[in-house]
Amino acid sequence: MDFTRKNIHGGAAFEDKAGYSRVVMAGPFVYVSGTTAITPEGTVYGEGNPYEQAKYIFEKLIKLLGDNGVTKEEVVKVNIYATSSSYNGEITRAYSEFFKESRPCCTWLGIKELNRPTQLVEIEMQAILGAKI
Repeated sequence: MDFTRKNIHGGAAFEDKAGYSRVVMAGPFVYVSGTTAITPEGTVYGEGNPYEQAKYIFEKLIKLLGDNGVTKEEVVKVNIYATSSSYNGEITRAYSEFFKESRPCCTWLGIKELNRPTQLVEIEMQAILGAKI
């Protein structure tokens, strides 16, 4: 088995500053760092709207994975962090738009805050290449 590691940059300036990768692929295993709704310009997308933030994050991560040969059907685990449990319905709506059919494991965690007060959601994923339904 070839477990060569591939670090993938997601485009955020903080990745270089802090020294982390948005995605790390090692053999068939794919790990996606926690991601918020920060735009390439550095603003928060969908301020005050957990549905829009979650949808933006899912779209961003699924595109980044797809650009690197990973399909959303190969995602086996999703962790969602939200700053209020009152957002669960809206985040679930966004989640379902992407994963209702493939049904990866999912963990929801309530947290006190994220880096910016207008960030409401952070999402991380794990995938296994070849783990399609």
